[in-house]
Amino acid sequence: MVQMIPLSRIRPSDRNVRKTKNGQTLEQLADNILAYDILQNIVVEPVKKPRGHFAVVAGDRRYAAAHILVGRGDWKADRDIPALVVNGTGQHLSAISLAENFQREAMSAADECLGFQTIIVDEGGDAATIAKRFGIKKRFVDGRLRLASLAAPIFAALAEGKMTLEVAEAYASTDNQDKQLRVFETYGVGNHGYGSGPDAIRRQIAMGSMRGDDPVALLVTEPAYVDAGGRIERDLFTEKADDRWIDPEIADRLAGALLEAEAVRLAEDSGLAWIRPIASTDTWSARGDLYIVNLPPAPPTEDEAARLEAIATELETIETEMEDESLSDERYAELEASYDRLVEERDALSDRPPMLPDDWKSEVGCFLKLDRSGQMVLDSQYYSEKQLRIERDEDGTITGAFEEGSARRSFDKPAPRPEAVAPGGKPISQRLFDELAVQRRDILAANLIGNPGLALDYALFAMADKSVGYRQYGTTIEAKGPQDPNVGELPVSRAREVIAQAKDELDAGWTGHKTDVERFEAFRALDDDAKAAWLAFVVAMSLEAKPTCDARQNPLQNRVAQILDIDVASWWRPTAVNYFLGVNKAALLTVLTEIGGAALSSRYAASKKAEIAENCEKLFSGNAIVEADVRERALAWVPNTMLFLEAAAAAPLEGGVDDLDDEDAGSEDADETGDAPFEDADDDATDPVDEEATIAA
Repeated sequence: MVQMIPLSRIRPSDRNVRKTKNGQTLEQLADNILAYDILQNIVVEPVKKPRGHFAVVAGDRRYAAAHILVGRGDWKADRDIPALVVNGTGQHLSAISLAENFQREAMSAADECLGFQTIIVDEGGDAATIAKRFGIKKRFVDGRLRLASLAAPIFAALAEGKMTLEVAEAYASTDNQDKQLRVFETYGVGNHGYGSGPDAIRRQIAMGSMRGDDPVALLVTEPAYVDAGGRIERDLFTEKADDRWIDPEIADRLAGALLEAEAVRLAEDSGLAWIRPIASTDTWSARGDLYIVNLPPAPPTEDEAARLEAIATELETIETEMEDESLSDERYAELEASYDRLVEERDALSDRPPMLPDDWKSEVGCFLKLDRSGQMVLDSQYYSEKQLRIERDEDGTITGAFEEGSARRSFDKPAPRPEAVAPGGKPISQRLFDELAVQRRDILAANLIGNPGLALDYALFAMADKSVGYRQYGTTIEAKGPQDPNVGELPVSRAREVIAQAKDELDAGWTGHKTDVERFEAFRALDDDAKAAWLAFVVAMSLEAKPTCDARQNPLQNRVAQILDIDVASWWRPTAVNYFLGVNKAALLTVLTEIGGAALSSRYAASKKAEIAENCEKLFSGNAIVEADVRERALAWVPNTMLFLEAAAAAPLEGGVDDLDDEDAGSEDADETGDAPFEDADDDATDPVDEEATIAA
């Protein structure tokens, strides 16, 4: 029977199965009870002493929250609360407590969203009012309200349990429903495996924007950006708001003005020929046409020079005395300690800081860049448009001189290789080349798995070739995993799915044995088809994405791919993420001209790069409404970087025993270093500056 019982006549009970209480959620419950009263009665049993008192069987959290209100002064201690009075054995009462707690189901996130939204619509409140009423953080309410405004198909997937809350929050990182739906078309409910989860969805939504903690944003500051008309989207579902500045061109303009003004001031103060501002933490892309200036060490002062002479004299004296074989061990140890101290002092005095000669200042400069905290800092490295050399006169005075005709000119650079060029002729970035190299290697590996005979030929040739002094750059052949470029998470691809399926289908029973002999015998017992499958898989997994650290393809791998007659377009399609956003706008317009003529590219000439990339993704996946011949060309188009080029087009990786030094030829140590002894055969490799400039950062 339900009764109204004064709170002061109720006490806790040992029969209540809930022993653990969360102080924070109790405070929230107290706020909720203060707003709406106790909506569900507690369950109590009568106690013998004192007479007329009761103990809580179920509803202990409501009871504890009520006492919080009493402690705050919001309720009186004798306030009546609704209670269901039950009688029974201890076992029966504990079962009642367990049933009430165990059968409770938490409200879904979708229901919470609609609930908060309904309160605001019906009562005209706001997020802060709701948060106070329910004893929760305003940020939590803001997040649920943002989820409630998700595009209808996305919210429906959340409500039906097809999408996790984490994925829904990734879509809600923007309140732009059109952008949500564009990403939803590609990633769906985010359960397609590798590369399609919440992080990938957030990255896709964030394209064309700038993070709030980007060095440029930190330099400009949010108030200045907003005052200039910049807009901000806030991610309400991370511990620290992952703000997105959706007008990055405004931030870049403001940062450019700040950097240029500071560069002018520093150039006047320093006397340098120039100081170039760059809104970046890295100077790589800005210094391609410049020579690095290697500064000479500053000369020692007169006192330092005198001390160095004295040290040299003392060391000679000690060396002479230490040659005396009649010295005692104690004396020898003293001399040795003195010798070490003097050498340490000499090395410290000889380690001179770099010095910029006065007559070089009118020819050299440096970059004004940003550090990670958004502060403007001068790069410590000096650069020049001419190659400088150090000269010393008879007195040892250092002066600077310039190499005649050494001005750096863009046409002095070696022509980039075909596979490293984007449509339009400009080299692609090293990072994009690395990403495509890994994906391209995966396609070759997936096809090689299906041809064990060819895999065997490749493996035997590589091993034999290496045994006579050559070094293969296309395979690790010892079944070690290759060192792929660090390109981070890549999208799911057909090639990787084929590789994963092939691995699952291998006969791996022999791997369960403990000793190598047992595993070897078990492997020998496999039939020829099972062994052939293992051979093809091991060879495929040994393939390196690309040679060394530069942008080139492996001609031998290309030849294997041509034997396999691989149609790259059927295995890989360019998307905004994996290609189009990695090249410049001119390259995008060039490839559109190749596919559909000037009429097609002119449609996007005035569009931003991100918009062109999105439209290219649709066109090259066959999802755009275009003429049949344009669609056919688009579906067949693949950039040079992903093609397996003919041997004549790809730069050869030649070299043999005659190219090795005598001590390196046939040496096991030479193989262990992992160096590339034949790169000197490539003219580009002899000039580190030119090689550096081959790929635009």
